[in-house]
Amino acid sequence: MSADNSIIGVTMGDPAGIGPEIILKSYKNKYLKTYNLVIIGNVDVMEKVKNKIGIKGIDVNKINNISKAKFKKNTVNVLHLNNVEIKELVPGKVQSMAGNAAYEYVVKAVELATNNKIDAIATAPLNKEAMHKAGHKYPGHTEILATLTNTKDYAMLLYDKKLKVIHVSTHISLREAIYTLNKDRIVKVIKVAHNTMERLGYKNPRIGVAGINPHAGENGLFGNEEKREIIPAIDMAREDGINVDGPVSPDTIFVKAKNGEYDIVVAMYHDQGHIPLKLLGFNTGVNITAGLPIIRTSVDHGTAFGKAWKGTANEFSMVQAINLAYKLASSCK
Repeated sequence: MSADNSIIGVTMGDPAGIGPEIILKSYKNKYLKTYNLVIIGNVDVMEKVKNKIGIKGIDVNKINNISKAKFKKNTVNVLHLNNVEIKELVPGKVQSMAGNAAYEYVVKAVELATNNKIDAIATAPLNKEAMHKAGHKYPGHTEILATLTNTKDYAMLLYDKKLKVIHVSTHISLREAIYTLNKDRIVKVIKVAHNTMERLGYKNPRIGVAGINPHAGENGLFGNEEKREIIPAIDMAREDGINVDGPVSPDTIFVKAKNGEYDIVVAMYHDQGHIPLKLLGFNTGVNITAGLPIIRTSVDHGTAFGKAWKGTANEFSMVQAINLAYKLASSCK
């Protein structure tokens, strides 16, 4: 496959959520940059959502093999997995059937990506409660993908035009995030940030590292994590030639990044990075699982059960996730 023909596998997400809708709407969005898409999901759900929200001018093409896909503007190729009883599916409700289906779409996507049948994955949202109800006890997509690809050094990277943030820790409690903070993990995340930003076209990317304490510890007055773990990690990264600065006070680093001083920020825990990103780009942010042997992007929002199948969901984060997956896939050719 040439760079222009990179195929993006798009997982449907939880069938009871907004995933099917935002995927369908993406095909009508003028900002979508490729139609070389294979939706890994359930054709019955896609057809029902299409009819319910009144999307016109799109044909759903059921396939059982990617070679049967028809890549053109108004054709939605659905690689059908027969894992949803459409009569039993209730939009906007946590259901084990839907949670299991969403999990299986991810498994299938990883299988296709690792066997070079698709060039990248873009994921619609799954519901963690539904997935757990189905017996799949993962905190989220990131951990599923890391397990399936046997990857240890990975990180969640949130990408928006206004701000890019990568996280040292994500789906653990704040107490545990502080307790487990260590320089080895921090330096690995800095390196993952550097490599990913280079793939995105940034030469010698400027990386800012946030402190974890108020005012980045104020030389130990408000905590010693900076001196003990963060500063040594920064020094180690610099020895490898990485352009990195910090630790910077968490209450100012995101302003500096937004104003152009840094290309990406290393956040120490989930909410430290998610809050500023979602404030600036709630409908436009994209989640990248950085460090995997395959390319994966995702919307930066949940299943929004309250909006499911109502025609009111905003598709722009899905469009951005697909476009970014396509850009990353093309850069690897």
